[in-house]
Amino acid sequence: MNREVDFLIIGSGIAGLSYALKVAEHGKVSMITKASEDESNTKYAQGGIAAVMYSPDSIEKHVNDTLIAGDGICDEEVVRMVISESAERINELICWGAKFDKTETGEYDLAKEGGHSEHRILHHKDNTGFEIERALLAAVHKHSNIEILDHHFAIDILTQHHLGIEVNSRTPDIECYGAYVLDLRTNTIEKILARTILMATGGAGQVYSATTNPVIATGDGVAMVYRAKGRVEGMEFYQFHPTALYNPGESPSFLISEAVRGFGGILKTIDGKEFMQKYDPRKSLAPRDIVARAIDNEMKTRGDDYVYLDCRHLDKQELVKHFPNIYQKCLSLGLDMKTDFIPVLPAAHYMCGGIKVDKQGRSSIKNLYAIGECSSTGLHGANRLASNSLLEAVVYAHHAAIDSIAQFKKVEYCPNIPDWNAEGTHYPEEMVLLIQSLREVQAIMTNYVGIVRSDIRLQRAFDRLEILYKENEELYLKTTISPKLCELRNMINVAYIIIKHARQRKESRGLHYTVNYPRN
Repeated sequence: MNREVDFLIIGSGIAGLSYALKVAEHGKVSMITKASEDESNTKYAQGGIAAVMYSPDSIEKHVNDTLIAGDGICDEEVVRMVISESAERINELICWGAKFDKTETGEYDLAKEGGHSEHRILHHKDNTGFEIERALLAAVHKHSNIEILDHHFAIDILTQHHLGIEVNSRTPDIECYGAYVLDLRTNTIEKILARTILMATGGAGQVYSATTNPVIATGDGVAMVYRAKGRVEGMEFYQFHPTALYNPGESPSFLISEAVRGFGGILKTIDGKEFMQKYDPRKSLAPRDIVARAIDNEMKTRGDDYVYLDCRHLDKQELVKHFPNIYQKCLSLGLDMKTDFIPVLPAAHYMCGGIKVDKQGRSSIKNLYAIGECSSTGLHGANRLASNSLLEAVVYAHHAAIDSIAQFKKVEYCPNIPDWNAEGTHYPEEMVLLIQSLREVQAIMTNYVGIVRSDIRLQRAFDRLEILYKENEELYLKTTISPKLCELRNMINVAYIIIKHARQRKESRGLHYTVNYPRN
């Protein structure tokens, strides 16, 4: 079965959903997602969305905080664009039905997180992403021009390559025509042709052993664009959240929101001593890269598996009121936030690099846009400021939608793309090959390309990964397509790009810290 649509959206998080609502007034929209429609990184965003709402906060303060966190790599023009539109985009989310917590006086109850100089984080208790996802999905379901194809897996985007025309990273006019998509219910591969394609596939945390990302976060969008010779940048800057709940065997790791530290939680070693004052004057409210490295260093020098987050001194009722889900999660493990220390450790959390785009969300491939975590806009630089990502997603959805609407009618469908050819392939007899290769990828990335890196570790990671790449490509060419096979292929691609970019950066900057090039 083949489809022709005006707008093809790959991914169903805040970026894809808000874009869909804007373009659906102008054409037919198909949104594909490889799991259920509500499964995305957005759903797991606890802390909130940053915006300048009230004095004494200001756009300049928010811009400055973002630039400091980004460690000199941010595009200041982009930073100003995103932050100056923050209140407008927040009001749009509210109009779509999202609810944010308010104080008794009726103003929004703004939280403060690491790296922020003011209280500016709008939230819905401790499950803000879940609330935004709920509201946007409800709005999307009301729109007759939007179809959601859940349990559909995008295998590859369609370009001139599929017409037999050779392209490479220097080809100036690569075009995207749609995607090959695997329907997981019927196990058939269909061709979806589109005038405009939006990549909104989220992150790639699953390339690491410990991550707060859901199991779907396998870097699919970045890998597809990279294979299509599109431009990808900044992948060395992978953010580790400092405070994932230490609970061996649980995957993904449960996130203890940065807002808990913003509320007054204090990091301590397992003998109950504060340590952040040794690393930064902002202590537990320093930016994530600093806190994650500090925790990593304490764990390694002391030989501990985790550190503690201490909330025992905080107002008990307010603590439970602001963080009900975190409180219940801890209780389920026999921990009471009001009286017990919370064991935490860093876990892979957010991909600051990605598909390179301009201020309209346009990638280097014609007709292909990318927004949200899979994109690299220049906002985050070398380190994302907490709660800026949801804001970035809605601002770029707005800009990409405006540009898409102006352009899509000028684009013709490409009728000559061949159907998927599975000739000569067979179903794999042993799933153990894929499972073992996945574990090897995660072990390589965790041990050699984590919070602290070195030239020798990166070289070893590259050498080990090259073997896995060759093995998996051979398997891919001979085997009937399956989601696990494609996800492994994508994770190997993404891991390779992270290693490649890390080896190219001969300095310690933001989230990329290497012992061979320490900061002065």
